[in-house]
Amino acid sequence: MRLDDLDPSKNVRDQGRGGGNGFGGGGGGLGMLLSFLPMLLGRKLGCGTILLIGGAALAFFYFGGSGLQLADNTGTGGFQPKGAGANVACDTEEEMFACQVLASTEQTWGKLFEQQGQRYRPTTLTFYEQTGQSGCGAAQAAMGPFYCPADQGVYLDTSFFQEMASRLGAKGDFAQAYVIAHEVGHHVQNLTGIADQVRNAQSRASKAEGNALQVRMELQADCYAGVWAAQNADRMEAGDVEEGLNAAHAIGDDTLMRGAGQRPVESMFTHGTSEQRMTWLRKGLQSGDPAACDTFAADAL
Repeated sequence: MRLDDLDPSKNVRDQGRGGGNGFGGGGGGLGMLLSFLPMLLGRKLGCGTILLIGGAALAFFYFGGSGLQLADNTGTGGFQPKGAGANVACDTEEEMFACQVLASTEQTWGKLFEQQGQRYRPTTLTFYEQTGQSGCGAAQAAMGPFYCPADQGVYLDTSFFQEMASRLGAKGDFAQAYVIAHEVGHHVQNLTGIADQVRNAQSRASKAEGNALQVRMELQADCYAGVWAAQNADRMEAGDVEEGLNAAHAIGDDTLMRGAGQRPVESMFTHGTSEQRMTWLRKGLQSGDPAACDTFAADAL
C-alpha cells in the first residue's frame, strides 16, 4: 500500500520499553498463551477489544486502570533510529508505517463522518515495547493490538507484526494496515454508540450470547477496515487484497482453535470464523460504505 506521501498522524504517543506494569511483572512469550486458550475463549468478554495471539490465540479483556504521561509525536516526515531511552513515536520503519496508516484513517473517517453531518474525533495510537499502560489497565506485547474505550486509544507493540508473519503466515504491509484499521473500526463503533449498546446487551446476556454479540462487533470492525481500504483504492497495490484476506483468515476463531489443538466450539467464538472475517472484510472492500457493515441485522450471519 502506497502511503509514503502522507505525513504521519500527530495523534501518536510512545511509551517506549516498559511503559507500565505488565501482568505478573513480565512479558511472557506468545507461545505461553497457548496453554490458556480454552480458558480465554471461554470467558465472558467485554468491549476492551484486545487482540490476543499466542502462537494462535485471540480473546478480549476489559481492564480497569489509569493512564500514563506519554511523549508527543515529533511530527517529522522521516524516521530516526530509536536510541537508548528514546521515547518518540514514528521513529522506526514499522512505527512510521503505522503512523501513516493512522493518518489515512483520520482522513477517510473524517470525510465519511462529515458526509453524515458529524465530526470525527480521531483515536490516539500509543506504541509500547513489551509492557505498557492504557486507560484500561496494563498492556503486554502478548495481547497484540487493542482498542481501549476508556481513553479511546489504540495500543500497539510493533513486534506483533513479526509474530503475525512468522507464526500465522499473515505477511505484507496491507496485512499490518488491516490490523490497525480494524482497531480504528472499534473506535468508530465507540463514537457512534454501537459499542455501548453491545456492552449493555452483554451485561444482560449469557456467556454464549455475549460471545455472539462480540463476534458481530469484530466482524463489523473487519468490514470498517475494508471500507477504509476501499476509500483509498488509489493507494492499493497488486496483492494487497490477498494479503488482507489472508490475515483475516489466519485470525479466525476456528482456525486459531485448530492451530492450538482445540476443537472449534461456536459458542466460544469471540471474533468469528475465518470465512466470516474474510466475508465481512471483502464486503467493506467491495462497497466502501459503512452502511453495508450492519453485522447486527438478523440475517447478517
